[in-house]
Amino acid sequence: MEKLIGQRLLSEGLIREEHLKKALERQRIYGGRIGHNLVALGFIKAEELEQFFKRYPKSPSSLEATGLSLSFITDLVIKHILFMGEFTMKEVSDRVMLPINIVDAAIQNLRREKFIEVKGATEYARVTYKFVITGQCRNRASELLNICGYVGPAPVTIDDYRQMAEIQTVKNIIVDEESLKKAFSHLIISEDLLVRLGPAISSGKAMFIYGPPGNEKTAIAETIGKLLPDTIYIPYSIIVENQIITVYDPVNHVTVPSEVNDHDLRWVHIKRPVIMTGGELVLSMLDLEFNHISRFYNAPLQMKANNGLFIVDDFGRQQIEPQDLLNRWIVPLERREDFLTLHTGMKFDIPFDQLIIFSTNIEPRKLVDEAFLRRIRYKIKIDHPTEKEYESIFKRVCESNGIAFDKDVFDYLLNNYYKKLNIKLNACHPRDLIDHIIDTAHYYNIPPCLTKEGIDAAWKSYFVDI
Repeated sequence: MEKLIGQRLLSEGLIREEHLKKALERQRIYGGRIGHNLVALGFIKAEELEQFFKRYPKSPSSLEATGLSLSFITDLVIKHILFMGEFTMKEVSDRVMLPINIVDAAIQNLRREKFIEVKGATEYARVTYKFVITGQCRNRASELLNICGYVGPAPVTIDDYRQMAEIQTVKNIIVDEESLKKAFSHLIISEDLLVRLGPAISSGKAMFIYGPPGNEKTAIAETIGKLLPDTIYIPYSIIVENQIITVYDPVNHVTVPSEVNDHDLRWVHIKRPVIMTGGELVLSMLDLEFNHISRFYNAPLQMKANNGLFIVDDFGRQQIEPQDLLNRWIVPLERREDFLTLHTGMKFDIPFDQLIIFSTNIEPRKLVDEAFLRRIRYKIKIDHPTEKEYESIFKRVCESNGIAFDKDVFDYLLNNYYKKLNIKLNACHPRDLIDHIIDTAHYYNIPPCLTKEGIDAAWKSYFVDI
């Protein structure tokens, strides 16, 4: 990925060949990112580098700029207009998300082949024409839908997708100390943990978050996702060897209004994606999903997570062996590219550009071998809270539920239960115990209150002898 970025800067005339060589040499000695090394050597200004990473896909001005053939666009238009009744060129343009001048060429093709007819117009300009389809067009549409049922925005090419993923790389994100503290302000975590999390997030490299259950590992991973800066563009779909692969997923991708007016509408402006999977993960979810009825593909999870965050929660609890999952990702983690296979047998590469977090309550060495752990740059343990941290969590939970905190009752909880029974403190306990107290208060139709009797009842309902 670093070499690709350097080559892109080179091809666009922002640096020269000797600049790239010296920056790569400096990177081998001092580390860091290629862009930062170029800035440090004075070969490019920081503002120019920032602008390079903030670019967007511009609207194609010609058929050639789309990377698609006129016949492909015409076939896609046919599938759209089958369901439209009367239509104008503008309405078709809005459906396929291509400029009118490109759609116009497809419309003229259809008129010549007697697939559509003009029904009326408000003016002499073609953009005002109202069209209807013919029986011949219906037959052709049925044939096309049998070949591929995709009826959506025009796809982008795999090369355009690779280039945009490279520009929007997660390795370019910078997380400063102030934004880190602000993002984690809703959690009670130690300063030492924040110090370790900051560099790990900024590195863009995979990390293990591990430790005993019930201590906010998942909450920390989700907060990292909210902390990722900037927005990115992803395509609705891509095309590889005439096969359509849908990428945009409204369930996992959060759209935001575009900041520019002339961006290519085949791309969706979203927040950096945060994809989370848990015990339901199987290896097939990391491969292309081919729908044999609609006859097009759905992108795998790691592709939907590109330029963002991929959280593997409860790692080790999946329906597959941990080693099988990690073996699947050994090459992608090292080379930052993955390989997918079409049902035709053709393989192709895609970017593997995401911050991966493995979250587990199992000791990492019990899950994977030393060789793989070396590939995970950061291993961060989330341990039981201290008494002071536990008290802060308890106070915050009481406050958020409108319950007055009572220090005597809290000390009673610590001494009579945790210390007496030798039970470790967990960050989730205050929330769960207070929930029991609230449930009891609602049952008796009384205001919830922190009392010793309430703690006794909550403890008996919450904990079991193991």
